[in-house]
Amino acid sequence: MRLESCDIIVTAPPAPGWGGRYWILVKLTTDTGITGWGECYAASVGPEAMRAVIADLFDRHMAGENPENIELMFRRAYSAGFTQRPDLTVMGAFSGLEIACWDILGKHRDRPVWALLGGKMNERLRAYSYLYPLPSHDISAFWTAPEMAAESAADLVARGYTAVKFDPAGPYTIRGGHMPALSDIDLSARVCAAVRGAVGTKADLLFGTHGQFTPDGAIRLAQAIAPHDPLWFEEPVPPDDMAAMAAVARATTIPVAAGERLTTKAEFAALLRAGVRILQPALGRAGGIWEGKKIATLAEASSAQIAPHLYAGPVEWAANIQLAATCPNLLMIETIETPFHSDLIRGAITVEDGHVRPSDRPGLGIEVDEDLARAHPYTGTALHLEMQEAPCDYASGNAFQGGAPRD
Repeated sequence: MRLESCDIIVTAPPAPGWGGRYWILVKLTTDTGITGWGECYAASVGPEAMRAVIADLFDRHMAGENPENIELMFRRAYSAGFTQRPDLTVMGAFSGLEIACWDILGKHRDRPVWALLGGKMNERLRAYSYLYPLPSHDISAFWTAPEMAAESAADLVARGYTAVKFDPAGPYTIRGGHMPALSDIDLSARVCAAVRGAVGTKADLLFGTHGQFTPDGAIRLAQAIAPHDPLWFEEPVPPDDMAAMAAVARATTIPVAAGERLTTKAEFAALLRAGVRILQPALGRAGGIWEGKKIATLAEASSAQIAPHLYAGPVEWAANIQLAATCPNLLMIETIETPFHSDLIRGAITVEDGHVRPSDRPGLGIEVDEDLARAHPYTGTALHLEMQEAPCDYASGNAFQGGAPRD
């Protein structure tokens, strides 16, 4: 069996775009007629540029290769051009292709991917979700309204979720780490208080920051929200500053989580050395399922846990589930429940009582509706997600719109 062809589909979820402006899906076909699906979570360059990177990677390192030789293909891509170091764009492209190889291997053997990775450790996977606006909410006002956050959290708990995530402390700016405004610290504390009041001890609070603070600023914010006992403080400083990450980890009792913007075991090992206790690999960026398994094993050896990240489409979601099923040190998985996520994989993944059950179906356990994906092409010029150029506003406050572009 050999890899024969690669097709790339860039599909756009309907507004408001939970999961980003577009999702990059790849479809690999073997010379025996087996197809496998993957998803590339790479957003540093536009989708047309990513098409070229994915096609080049496939032609250069994978075409004609046995899809079983995942380690060999990884080393080719990782070492290409005399680099042999983590490269976000290259590894993002490879990750989607690698996931598709696992889908092929599972279908070839008529077994789910988890059965090829050591077997099923977890029958039910604890899930969490962001707080999203309810139908009755004003979508623009939602992100700075503690009472709406509390209502959204109560709704998730009523549906069985035992953990909820939110990130009220904007802005997300290209300027790197900054000191938060007092208004942002105050809003963050009030959102935590409102959500804690709504869920009591029925759900953990997951506080996201997306790396926008200096170490001192992150520590100040951690002190303000600590009384509400969050389970984690996510990416408090820019992801490339391990010394800053370590400083925050030493200064707060809230476990630090990070990893959605990193790739390969090399960068995740550095997180562990910095004292990060919860690793959040995005499998469509971190190197794929096999690299994700290595990252989980590194965490296990350090008494740390993993919580696979998801801000993309349902193919990466399916890959996360296959990995999570095998990991003894799994904390939880991220979910996004939208009609488009469900329809794109013909309802193959469901969240029941706040948990997901790994499927026994072959491969990733999903069937992609290719016609639906092609019927929603991305035609814009913006990136999957974007950061603002304007600095933190210390006078009028800041409002982050929840990573939900509406254009």
